[in-house]
Amino acid sequence: MPALEINVRGSARENFTPERALVHLRAETSGAERDSVYRDAVAVQARLAGELDGLVGRSAVTTWSAGTVHVYSYRPYDKNGNRRDLVYTTDIGVDAEFVDVDELNRFIDVWAVEPGVSVDGIRWDLTEESRRRHEAQLRADAVGDAVLKAQAYADAVGRGRVVPVQLADPDMLADPSPVARGMMLAGAPSGADGGPALDLRARDIELSVQVDARFVVEPD
Repeated sequence: MPALEINVRGSARENFTPERALVHLRAETSGAERDSVYRDAVAVQARLAGELDGLVGRSAVTTWSAGTVHVYSYRPYDKNGNRRDLVYTTDIGVDAEFVDVDELNRFIDVWAVEPGVSVDGIRWDLTEESRRRHEAQLRADAVGDAVLKAQAYADAVGRGRVVPVQLADPDMLADPSPVARGMMLAGAPSGADGGPALDLRARDIELSVQVDARFVVEPD
């Protein structure tokens, strides 16, 4: 009986509760005087820095940074299409990593209404340690899925136990032989004033792993 080679793609996925929130803010001011606009933006950023330093001390924020500064000017147009006087703008970017959602809610409640502050977005994520641990388990689960699929193919044609001979990230296996190509299996597609308070609830983060595997069937 000729040798049988089977190639499959195993997959595994699972949802996990977010563990950190990456917040991007801007201290941004505009006006007619370049110097005062710049000083006002720096003053806003200094207040933000003081607040974030306090949150770091309470272990609500793991780290924060202010790594970008943009100072520029432009001439707006009035409703008749005439150019007006120069407007100067200073924009200082601030990024913070929160691990306490309650403190994040309070922080956004306060600073979203602060003059000169813009909240540009929040990106939810896992910690690096958790992501590595979860991905390691998912890789093992994906290999197990590949074994089950390959054995199902072998059973369907009345052959014996499959033995893995190659494992690889998706699309990294060497080109299969013409016989094996027909057995390829597609994988899955990868308020401070007592008013209403913000209640952020992030969606779970889905991690998925795929593995390509090549098997041969043991001789009877």
